[in-house]
Amino acid sequence: MATNNITRYLDAHKIEYTAFETPAEKLGAEATAAFLGVPLEVIFKTIVVKRERGKPILAVISGADEVDLKALAASLGEKKVHLPTEKEAEALTGLQAGGISPLALLNKGFQVVIDASAQNHPEIHISGGQRGLNIRLAPGDLAHLSGARFAHIGRNNSPRP
Repeated sequence: MATNNITRYLDAHKIEYTAFETPAEKLGAEATAAFLGVPLEVIFKTIVVKRERGKPILAVISGADEVDLKALAASLGEKKVHLPTEKEAEALTGLQAGGISPLALLNKGFQVVIDASAQNHPEIHISGGQRGLNIRLAPGDLAHLSGARFAHIGRNNSPRP
């Protein structure tokens, strides 16, 4: 079983979780759900979002959704937020896309907002802070550890007919 700073941190804080090894290449949410054999709704991805001033935001949303930037900005009292490029997101976090995780960025000053839909599930899957590692844990534990708030920030991203 893969261990890294995140799994050691979770162990040290006696947080219940399950770690899953996944292929080391960057998998999208759909591919991760298929690989793990779980519904797409329980796979949560971390999207880096820039604000006008200050540290970026980590928006944690269902793999089936996209970030609703207006709703995210409103939930934080920001006028405007925008998505950086993948390369910018990697530079801002120091992590590879596909391995960006709020648990890998604890105490780094990022504000974390988790889509409220996470509360509909006893456990959700998030990145383990590196490609090839997926962590399943309770959304309340993730919120507690990361100082996150829950808000309706996801917008359904299903393909249009």
